[in-house]
Amino acid sequence: MKSFFLLFVFLIFNCFCVLGQKSNRVITTAVPFLTITSDARASGMGDLGVATSPDNYSQNWNPAKYVFASTEKGLGLSYTPYLSNLVDDVFLGNIFYYNKIDDRSSWAASLRYFTLGDIQFNELIGGTIVDLGMQRPTELTLDFSYALKLSATFSTAVAGRFIYSDLKIETDGDTSARGTLGVDIAAFYQSLPFEMLNVSTVFRSGMNVSNIGPRLSYDMGLQKSFLPTNLRLGTGLEFLLDSQNSIGVYNELSKLLVPTPVAVYDSEQNISGYRQPDIDFISGIFRSFSDAPNGLREEFSEVTVAVGIEYRFEDTFSLRTGYFTESMDKGSRRFLTMGTGFKLDFIDIDLSYLFSTSSVRNPLENTIRFSLALKLDQSPTPSTSN
Repeated sequence: MKSFFLLFVFLIFNCFCVLGQKSNRVITTAVPFLTITSDARASGMGDLGVATSPDNYSQNWNPAKYVFASTEKGLGLSYTPYLSNLVDDVFLGNIFYYNKIDDRSSWAASLRYFTLGDIQFNELIGGTIVDLGMQRPTELTLDFSYALKLSATFSTAVAGRFIYSDLKIETDGDTSARGTLGVDIAAFYQSLPFEMLNVSTVFRSGMNVSNIGPRLSYDMGLQKSFLPTNLRLGTGLEFLLDSQNSIGVYNELSKLLVPTPVAVYDSEQNISGYRQPDIDFISGIFRSFSDAPNGLREEFSEVTVAVGIEYRFEDTFSLRTGYFTESMDKGSRRFLTMGTGFKLDFIDIDLSYLFSTSSVRNPLENTIRFSLALKLDQSPTPSTSN
């Protein structure tokens, strides 16, 4: 157990050691809405969730956690307004459902829906504005996962994902929506309670490689974009202070397994921009660990770090906070989050709020995220979790 504690301390230390380097090679992908944190519990802790305790929203973070859930089945609903300072009809909505088959296995399904709202199109023809109608670009995913507990403390999971993207604006050319498939591979470890500083403690760690799949093309295959294949590694310690109070401390590292954009040169051999290399997604995953032009320092700058804390009282009330940081040259997402949760009978209600600490405006700034978790079977199943 000492080795697990040292690993936790090491990952916490990484929060202060991930240094950026100026490159302006920001990694972009297709369907970026898959990287938006959808549930208010995770977003209240700095956008992390791969190694937190199981909940109804584990499908998006680590489906291997479901076999450690305290109830046999549950339903989750979440709503996230996007760009709420500018418009009121752009949002991300999610539905989650999980069912434990027995004490060793479970399955889960989820639907994620993102819309850019109603967009009015006009064209100026001969000095007259012609109404071209209203369009509503949307994207969605349908997921299914299966988790298996390999021991009393360790589980794995695999998830399949159908991705549908309909963002094209109707023109005389090809306007068909695009679809593709993705796969997640996840693992989760949850220790039995042990004593640390005379306090009963549970150690958790998790890993998830999400959105592994072929590139998505919007223009008849002429240009293909990588999916946001993402590696998450996290650890956490939950201190069970007494029968009513607990405090969880969590840390998570994340890296897009997508190649660093390569420079595009003009006729005078000056850099005119950057583009994704034209390679398959499997090669892109392996290349993403060593292709940064400025070496290891830039590779580290592509790692995001999140830390979070959660206080619970009798599983009926929670307070949360967290911090997320990203290199200034790789997106500059930096924000502090706060959240709370409370239980009303069989319904858990979670809320979160984001405070940006970056010079770059965050589209979720001044936004309240909202989630509901319904425990459909309140009789706990046998489990080795805390």
